Amino acid sequence: MSRAERLLELMQCLRRHRHPISGAVLAQTLGVSLRTLYRDIASLQAQGAEIEGEAGVGYVLRPGFLLPPLMFSPAELDALTLGIRWVSRHTDPELAQAANNALAKIGAVLPADLREAIAATPLLVGPTDSPADLPANAHGYLPVLRRAVRSEHKLDIVYHALSGEQTERRVWPVALGFFDRVRVLIAWCETRQSLRHFRVDRLLSVHELDERYPQRRQVLLKLWREREGIARPQ
Repeated sequence: MSRAERLLELMQCLRRHRHPISGAVLAQTLGVSLRTLYRDIASLQAQGAEIEGEAGVGYVLRPGFLLPPLMFSPAELDALTLGIRWVSRHTDPELAQAANNALAKIGAVLPADLREAIAATPLLVGPTDSPADLPANAHGYLPVLRRAVRSEHKLDIVYHALSGEQTERRVWPVALGFFDRVRVLIAWCETRQSLRHFRVDRLLSVHELDERYPQRRQVLLKLWREREGIARPQ
């Protein structure tokens, strides 16, 4: 691994961890000595990277620093291209367009050979059959759901449960889950006073309120992960 590649990998290691990571762990990950690691960190700091470190705690990278040019390994490009193509095929038009724009922006800053690798990737996204009862406007709710999740605004929804019951709920949208056949809204339900799952294809109406809910979304998401036994992403 060249020094340039090592510096890029060091940045990636720091980006993957939201909390401080020890110098020993970083050095082991990169396969270098602590002395080399310290030199590499000093070099990145000299280039403007806000890497903060404390003895016994570790190093953390503050956001806002990029190392140009943007480079990816063949496997990383395959992963990005496959993920973006899945989004462009299996979500609403707004998110699909955003995915295509993102892929175009990535391609614009890559060398010619890597741009060709994106077009020639052998990983393809196949069609997914929609459920027979999928309403024609089901995908139309996704933009407002995403907006409400980001803004932490309450939603009034009308939901057709699998039991056949039709209910009106006021919910606090926390996250959206994308599965092969269904999309699921994770939300705090004021009626049930607990976190609930709502299939997007069974929503009959969605209305975003101007009112923000009183709890922070990250707190609710943490509560949901603990309830479901899902580890926090690194």
